[in-house]
Amino acid sequence: MGWIPFHDSANSKPLFFTIYATVIVGVVFSSFYVFSAIYSADSSTWFSSSSSSAPSLTGIIGLGEIEIFPFLGSRGTGLLNLGGKGEAFVVPLTFWVFLNVQLYCLQMEEGDGFDTVIYLYLYLDQRPNVSRGTNWVAVPVPPPKSHKYLNMSTRPIWEVPPPGEKMPSLKAFRLTQTLVARRVKDNVIIVTFGNYAFMDFILTWVKHLTDLGVSNLFVGAMDIKLLEALYWKGVPVFDMGSHMSTIDVGWGTPTFHKMGREKVILIDALLPFGYELLMCDTDMVWLKNPLPYLARFPGADVLTSTDQVVPTVVDDSLDIWQQVGSAFNIGIFHWRPTESAKKLAREWKEMLLADDKIWDQNGFNDLLRRQLGPSVDEDSGLAYAYDGNLKLGLLPASIFCSGHTFFVQSMYQQLRLEPYAVHTTFQYAGTEGKRHRLREAKIFYDPPEYYDSPGVDLEEEQVKPGCAEGVWSANTRLSGGFLTFKPSIPKRLLLDGEHNLESHFALINYQMKQIRTALAIASLLKRTLVMPPLWCRLDRLWFPHPGILEGSITKQPFLCPLDHVFEVNVMLKELPEEEFGPGINIREYSFFDHPLMPKQVKDSWLDVQLCREGSPGCNVTNNTSSLGIRFPKHSNEETFKSVFSSFKDVKVIQFSSMQDAFHGFTDKKMEEKFRKRVKRYVGIWCCVNNNAPGHIYYDMYWDEKPNWKPIPPQTPEDDHPPW
Repeated sequence: MGWIPFHDSANSKPLFFTIYATVIVGVVFSSFYVFSAIYSADSSTWFSSSSSSAPSLTGIIGLGEIEIFPFLGSRGTGLLNLGGKGEAFVVPLTFWVFLNVQLYCLQMEEGDGFDTVIYLYLYLDQRPNVSRGTNWVAVPVPPPKSHKYLNMSTRPIWEVPPPGEKMPSLKAFRLTQTLVARRVKDNVIIVTFGNYAFMDFILTWVKHLTDLGVSNLFVGAMDIKLLEALYWKGVPVFDMGSHMSTIDVGWGTPTFHKMGREKVILIDALLPFGYELLMCDTDMVWLKNPLPYLARFPGADVLTSTDQVVPTVVDDSLDIWQQVGSAFNIGIFHWRPTESAKKLAREWKEMLLADDKIWDQNGFNDLLRRQLGPSVDEDSGLAYAYDGNLKLGLLPASIFCSGHTFFVQSMYQQLRLEPYAVHTTFQYAGTEGKRHRLREAKIFYDPPEYYDSPGVDLEEEQVKPGCAEGVWSANTRLSGGFLTFKPSIPKRLLLDGEHNLESHFALINYQMKQIRTALAIASLLKRTLVMPPLWCRLDRLWFPHPGILEGSITKQPFLCPLDHVFEVNVMLKELPEEEFGPGINIREYSFFDHPLMPKQVKDSWLDVQLCREGSPGCNVTNNTSSLGIRFPKHSNEETFKSVFSSFKDVKVIQFSSMQDAFHGFTDKKMEEKFRKRVKRYVGIWCCVNNNAPGHIYYDMYWDEKPNWKPIPPQTPEDDHPPW
């Protein structure tokens, strides 16, 4: 690579490195002096005091990362200020030099493991018979190729490493100010972190930001498996050194709380770097570039999201802090590197490290509410908090949405606002429930095979070979195409009468029975069931309420997330087949409307019109027409298999209805396993006022129990799921 002095000294003590750097600077500097003295004897000074009388030397600088190259030009002006990102740019050098000089390379090893390379090319076009005083012109020379290690943090996001490149050492991913500086823009860095179990969330998080034109982001890897995977996908990543498990840890577990402490430690480590920090959980998605909004409040030390479910404003101003009674949510918050913010982060970290029983969010709330108020001024919406000096702003819950204001209330739609973000809080099925909600909203990115299973033999369901466990969810298994149906709900169940327990459960049970039939048919045909949209009359929470939250703007009825009724995590769980029968894959109700849905799936479609057996044209046949096929109601297992085995290559089969579509399993052992499986698919509604316990269990086979009513368990012995 040319002349590479001091390579070994870079690994030694900083004092020796400084000495060597000073030597090379002196050599080059002296060279300029010697040759200028030789060729400019009638000049009274080495550097001309007038730039107009000096020849213009242009240096082509191809550089790595360094703050300053300590050459001084006339009047003490800094000659070179090197802090770029591998670009080539032009720097005028205003001193007398009549020399063809080429300093090939000065390579320095920095403490973070990256190679910092400075390429300084000085070319002069020494044309013959040119007198002194003529302007010299630089020969245009392209900059050298970037050092491969520099590419790791400066190349565009999603640009994967070149073929044959080796994975850098872990030292290269260590969190340092230099490393972070390579991704900072306008003094802001956006950060999330997680382990390998959340890789699909992280990729979705990054994809949304890059689609919005935002690239000043970094991902903290809590395990080596995630770090390596993100590196090879071209995602900026640093090592958090956590050495955590690669599996999903689950909300509320000790490992979950450890992750929270890692967040606080990370914030405390980043703020001294001097950059604004937008810290995010991985289970949230950016829908609009938030940086212009955050810049509207330059006086804020901290801007945080909240769990507020009652609107305090109807525009995009900050929520009114006096009216926010809910918790400050640390899934989305913005920090400026002020002394007050750094003091808060430091005390927060010390609090959590001293007591492992404190939940990170509770600690944050306790510190901020130690002193809350008064307002900073009349207009900004900021308030003094914490120590009386920190200036706090509360991001509006209508556009920095929680799982409730986005998925249940649709607050941003009702207020005609554009949402910036959604955080998958207020949900009831763990990580799988979060993922499913984002899929329902069509804002989750899955691999191509999620949208187009190639189909399998109906006799054997396979698992996608090589599918990375934890990267894409379990329900990316191959299946024999998709099954869907048109749900039918009578108006009286949706709109008539009061919104109460009885009307809510009547509506849910009507839909549940159709879904139960669809699950049975999907199991028979080994197809993935596309769930229908689910309508609710009552909200679901963890505590007693009158049906919807008082003060919220929830409309009744409303399109409710699947996890309000169904245990999505159980539906996607690998249950033992010998006990529960074959697994049944599901997709979200908006599946066919997703922008990534391929045309070949939509074009491979069979409509099935249910008909009354014996009516004209209602025969058991696999002959199709332009309208699809007609299929008798109350058909049994053998009839389904015999007819639809002819359509195993069709991507989508859509039934006109599920009412009376299936008579039941012929194989009683199969039916027993199926019942055992789907009974576990439904959860609870919560919670009745003034009753303990206040929850009510949903029952997949409610229609088989005469006089079934939606009431809480009457005795401790009754307090269990109906299986």
